[in-house]
Amino acid sequence: MHLITARTQLSPNVTRLEVVAPRIAEIRQPGQFVIVRRAIGAERIPLTIADADRQAGTIALVIQAVGKSTRELVALLPGGTIQDISGPLGMPTELITAGRALCIGGGVGTAVVHPIAQGLQRRGVQVVSVIGGRSREWVIFEEELRRLGEVLVCTDDGSYGRKGFVTDVAREVLAAGGVDIVYAVGPVPMMRAVANLTRPLNLHTIVSLNPVMVDGTGMCGGCRVSVGGETKFACVDGPEFDGHQVDFDLLWDRLGTYRTQEQHALSLHEEACRVGLKT
Repeated sequence: MHLITARTQLSPNVTRLEVVAPRIAEIRQPGQFVIVRRAIGAERIPLTIADADRQAGTIALVIQAVGKSTRELVALLPGGTIQDISGPLGMPTELITAGRALCIGGGVGTAVVHPIAQGLQRRGVQVVSVIGGRSREWVIFEEELRRLGEVLVCTDDGSYGRKGFVTDVAREVLAAGGVDIVYAVGPVPMMRAVANLTRPLNLHTIVSLNPVMVDGTGMCGGCRVSVGGETKFACVDGPEFDGHQVDFDLLWDRLGTYRTQEQHALSLHEEACRVGLKT
């Protein structure tokens, strides 16, 4: 059992939980993740380790509430517990040791960008982060990223920072030159757009993929992705890959494999909640 020590609402549907997991906090590296199971019999959910405090023995999990299982997770309060947390899993981020890096985060993907920016800054790399959300209330991890370097914020509706998409601002940063590598994490269309933006520049671009994942050890094969024409398992070969080699069409199709089942489970959960409120 892993004790929850703090809970913070980052945006309307994104929650940060600080959870006691000392062994993971001690050895985790940027880019790695954990598999979380709220309770016995619950769904196994992959979550990025957004931050860690070795002294306190805690890790930060950032959860977007989109389905039944994630809604149940974010409903947990300090003092509550999570049954199982397995990790750290996955390959650490490929970090450069000098130069200038452009980190691009869209929505909840900004939480994944944060440990990457941390790792780069610790190595003396100059970090420029471009982050975005639908509106101001959806922008997360801005303060944390400002501690690590320059941050450029944009929103779809122009309510905060620049109006437009992260790719619009990233295009301007790239046009100014001096960028040695790009890290992009967010919705599939966003990562695809970033890869298309950097491909003509022959600029190495790393993306973090989010396919359906079950065991996190490469046994189930659910997280299959195609990279450079080869089948890879995101849980053990990734989750980060060369964005110019990723088959984003296949990734997008596979993400929708269980959409009907997910919607059905969410409907049952919402109905149960309504009945509970009435009684």
